[in-house]
Amino acid sequence: MSEKVVSAPIAHPGSLFIDGQWVEPDSGGGIEVINPATEEIFLRVAEATEPDIDRAVAAARIAFDRGPWPRLSHAERADYLRAIAAELDRRVDDVAHIWPSEMGSTHAVAHAFAGTIGGVYDYYAGLAETFPFEESFDKPPGGGELALIVREPIGVVGAIVPWNAPINIMAYKIAPALLAGCTVVLKCSPEAPGSGYVMAEIAERVGLPPGVLNVVTADRGPSERLVRHPDVDKISFTGSLAAGRTIAGIAAERIARVTLELGGKSAAVVLDDFDIGTAAEAIGSYACFLTGQVCSALTRIIVTRDRHDELVEAIGAVFGGITLGDPFDPATGMGPIATRRQLEKVEHYVERGVAEGARLAFGGRRPNDLDRGWFFEPTLLAGVDNHATVAREEIFGPVLSVIPADNEDHAIELANDTIFGLNNSVFSDDVDRAYAVARRLRSGTVGHNVFRSDMRIGFGGFKQSGLGREGGVDGLRPYLENKTVILEGRPSHLGW
Repeated sequence: MSEKVVSAPIAHPGSLFIDGQWVEPDSGGGIEVINPATEEIFLRVAEATEPDIDRAVAAARIAFDRGPWPRLSHAERADYLRAIAAELDRRVDDVAHIWPSEMGSTHAVAHAFAGTIGGVYDYYAGLAETFPFEESFDKPPGGGELALIVREPIGVVGAIVPWNAPINIMAYKIAPALLAGCTVVLKCSPEAPGSGYVMAEIAERVGLPPGVLNVVTADRGPSERLVRHPDVDKISFTGSLAAGRTIAGIAAERIARVTLELGGKSAAVVLDDFDIGTAAEAIGSYACFLTGQVCSALTRIIVTRDRHDELVEAIGAVFGGITLGDPFDPATGMGPIATRRQLEKVEHYVERGVAEGARLAFGGRRPNDLDRGWFFEPTLLAGVDNHATVAREEIFGPVLSVIPADNEDHAIELANDTIFGLNNSVFSDDVDRAYAVARRLRSGTVGHNVFRSDMRIGFGGFKQSGLGREGGVDGLRPYLENKTVILEGRPSHLGW
């Protein structure tokens, strides 16, 4: 591997951001971040170990227990969120450079999404004026003059983000936590820490009080220390089901609060009234978004048997028109897989799918014309049994499984026959029929005629796809605790 280090728009990569300062890691160690398209070192960052986690948690704890942050009004905290939003808008180009260089997203996609992140902070700033942080009830039946529900910050939050879309995912943790009055330790993944550094620099620039946002990059051991730490009141985690199970078990030992956004094995249910070519274009094009490294991706394509072969052929044609290559080239339709380890995992799943009886209809290998980078062709497996491994486990790559169904009822049964319940879509020209099917699908989101989600409303899953919701008003509630206060009179701030 080349030792060349490509320039990254980050000021302090060799430091951690703790208590409002850039500090050296306790061990002096570092992490090399590899560009998946070139296999060259993109960035070297400081590696946090357990003592660094303890320092970050201590800073967040002091900032919550003794600092000004929780005692500011919601409107005052909203002003900081708006300042963060403005800084994120100013740094769109930086984020759009970092994102492809760390995990292989195309630059066009990264730039488009980076331009929306400031809006998340603006949205939560707006809730300072509309969310009922306090409600009153006259003449409580148990006595007293007035009962109040006051919604108070939950405390210190450990926010753990994955490598596929970190700037987006951290926004839906940091913004509501800060509005609520919490303090945060943001733990970035070793594969993609760059966006966390951007957020730390923004926190410094807007003048967040020390300890309100602390940013560290660490692997599993120190991450577990964050989850176990007795001074962390809540963990908000986005990542794999396996890691989520571990976090939930550890948190249960001390009854720590958790929000878990975990994996998916989402279905596209193509009904018999919908055009095959249109469905293939919608499904095939989106399969290449972030190289299929999306928890809510539609990876199980369920269609009636009599239309199975036609849909397979049509999706294959869409895949055939997708160009793999340099994520910064505007002509590129799909970049590389984020890491060598993930590439090998995807290869293994495809091999296992064929061994278990699926037909490899398209792709399934590394492209011959790209001799560097962790590229993998968009891949289509046909005639997949819903009990096959590739239909049960999350692959996290550009691999689709087409599953034949007997009829509409059987298609819904197959879609629901999974431990996951994050996302689904139904393809039908009849909106009433689509709605009826959507109500029968067991998932946190159901789209119509294409992959869809709406974080303004909320995002999360049924079953083992997670606990809680992120985005929207319901994404704020997990950072608040309800307190009931019963008074003999009416406090002056409520008026008379």
